[in-house]
Amino acid sequence: MATDASSTSESTTRDLTGAPAPTGERADLLDMLAKHRHFLRLTTRDLTDEQAGLRTTASELCLGGLIKHVTSVERSWAGFIVDGPSVMGDFTAMTEADWARRTDEFRMLPGETLAGVLADYAEAARRTDELVVGLPDLGATQPLPKAPWFEADTEWSARRVLMHIVAETAQHAGHADIIRESLDGAKSMG
Repeated sequence: MATDASSTSESTTRDLTGAPAPTGERADLLDMLAKHRHFLRLTTRDLTDEQAGLRTTASELCLGGLIKHVTSVERSWAGFIVDGPSVMGDFTAMTEADWARRTDEFRMLPGETLAGVLADYAEAARRTDELVVGLPDLGATQPLPKAPWFEADTEWSARRVLMHIVAETAQHAGHADIIRESLDGAKSMG
């Protein structure tokens, strides 16, 4: 398998732990993802568990649920990069119970805490970042899982998956900003 120019073996800089720090394209992707993760997490500052679970718009979304969803999405796509579509399953074969479990990603369930949801997200982010740094080739592809929203017989590269994770995080950071502003007037920016 060929490696790209931003391979960790060519990296001469180190992060705070002494591990090779990403450079080039990898650094750019991780910096952009970190920026949107920050804005998503920022929307939950100073909230109680109860507030994190409140719906404040016509949508079913709440802040804690958005964090849970983005965590699940990031984990699934990172798994896809390594192990392919089997990690995600066949969306065309999902049952009503499967869809109900998926819906639970978007809300705070009894016993869940904002601190716990944020810690889970931080762990998923750490693992994704480590994966990106260690990938031999951002151009390596996997076939997409079966889903009504994907074109059949399509492959995505690790690079494309990472761009999708960035876009998903940015989109939901925007949703979270609206939910937070509707909750108590606080904004992430401005």
